[in-house]
Amino acid sequence: MNDRRRLAGPRVGYGLVVLCGLVFVADFFLAKHPHFAFEGWFGFYPVYGFAASVALVLTAKELRRVLRRDEDYYERPERNRDDE
Repeated sequence: MNDRRRLAGPRVGYGLVVLCGLVFVADFFLAKHPHFAFEGWFGFYPVYGFAASVALVLTAKELRRVLRRDEDYYERPERNRDDE
């Protein structure tokens, strides 16, 4: 059972890469009705989506440093009278 789950990961990853490639190629054949001129560029939305995803991940990594707490934040060790 564990072997099947482990092998499904690469298949899902490759499937997503193929799907993203097909959507990128389909962008060439679809009729666009852009509001701004740059929206009509070939591959604008896939590149914009990828850049936004990368920015989101990098922002989350930096935000983690700000919001991170110590390992024992919720379970602080109790102090005994002997410790004083």
